[in-house]
Amino acid sequence: MHRLILLMNCPDKKGIIAHITNFIHDKKGNIVYIDQYVDRPNETFYMRVEIEADISNNYFNDFKKEFDKTLGYKFRLNCEFYLKEEKPKMAVFVSKYDHCLYDILSQHKSNNLNCIIPFIISNHLDIEVVAKRFEIPYYHIPIEKANKDKAEEIQIKILKKNKVDFIVLARYMQILSPKLVELYKNKIINIHHSFLPAFPGAKPYHSAFKRGVKIIGATSHYVTNDLDGGPIIEQDTVRVSHIHSVNDFISKGEDLERIVLIRALKLHTDRKVMIDNNKTIIFN
Repeated sequence: MHRLILLMNCPDKKGIIAHITNFIHDKKGNIVYIDQYVDRPNETFYMRVEIEADISNNYFNDFKKEFDKTLGYKFRLNCEFYLKEEKPKMAVFVSKYDHCLYDILSQHKSNNLNCIIPFIISNHLDIEVVAKRFEIPYYHIPIEKANKDKAEEIQIKILKKNKVDFIVLARYMQILSPKLVELYKNKIINIHHSFLPAFPGAKPYHSAFKRGVKIIGATSHYVTNDLDGGPIIEQDTVRVSHIHSVNDFISKGEDLERIVLIRALKLHTDRKVMIDNNKTIIFN
């Protein structure tokens, strides 16, 4: 038996769940998980379903085709279909900071992260040794103002060649072009070292220290052309006080960054996230 994951949304209407569950029953599927949410102000219905079935390629294709033809048309329902055992390919972009990278690669090696990592891309050589330790291909693509467009074309070529599904920016200290953001729309995950929307942009720990905040945080979000303004997937905070230095802020914050980014990646790879304009729906 295989598992099929459905993520769907449509205008809210009576009878949606009944029609979907009857359709799954008719297709000899067994529902093992179901969760739904209605956004009342916008009257939008969201649902995540996991089903078990004897799934062949023909079954999967026929299921999708008939689902879209019947329920999709009837309820104006948008649905994404995923086979649970098919792991998405995740490219890792990183600069000089290695704390998030180490955690990603360790979780991946321990089979705690449901994805394939075909390569790492960096604009520096500093952490190539980490990639070698985990036996993952490492592409060093230097980026300067004069060559940024050319460097990004090389990145895109590598991404397409490896058929990458999504990208994680594991403290990649470069702003992506609108072209790359659009090419992987809602498929680029960033970790920002502040509790957004507070302190977007560069050096948030220094800004937080100067402001005298009592908590600092980390935020993982999807990348848009709005700097650090994309849909938020996961966040967490830790308390600080007047006795802490900027270096203390950084040390505490880096621990949070690792935790928050891994949580976000697990939610994304387990197909538990749906995007609602500039917000996210997170299923349990």
